[in-house]
Amino acid sequence: MGSIKMIVIDTHVLIWWINNPEKLSKKAAQLIDREKKKDLILISSISVWEIYLLIKKNKLNLLMDTDSWLDTIESLPFIQFIPIDNKIAAKSVILPGEFHSDPADRLIVATARERGLPLVTSDERIREYSYVETIW
Repeated sequence: MGSIKMIVIDTHVLIWWINNPEKLSKKAAQLIDREKKKDLILISSISVWEIYLLIKKNKLNLLMDTDSWLDTIESLPFIQFIPIDNKIAAKSVILPGEFHSDPADRLIVATARERGLPLVTSDERIREYSYVETIW
């Protein structure tokens, strides 16, 4: 873990980190804590879509309204949202090897791969995918 310069975090990791940090693995929690001191935590913009969708489907409840929650996250100086540009969108479709079809997961993995960064995730399907470095 000593040589990591920046990380991408999965949607559920963002939610857990902010709302239920006890759900994070010890390794993930320590890494996020260390990286936030360096302004180096990246999140795919598709995570915002996923969070709003989970709330709309009543699968996620926040302690404040969603827009205020997002404003709070965006105001953190160590968080940077990565937009889904044309390159990431294209690469999410042509990921090497076998990967499942969930579009959000594909975009998050493509973001990490495009940036050459590890992805912090507990998602077994992503962790089993050998074409992206994962940390949990």
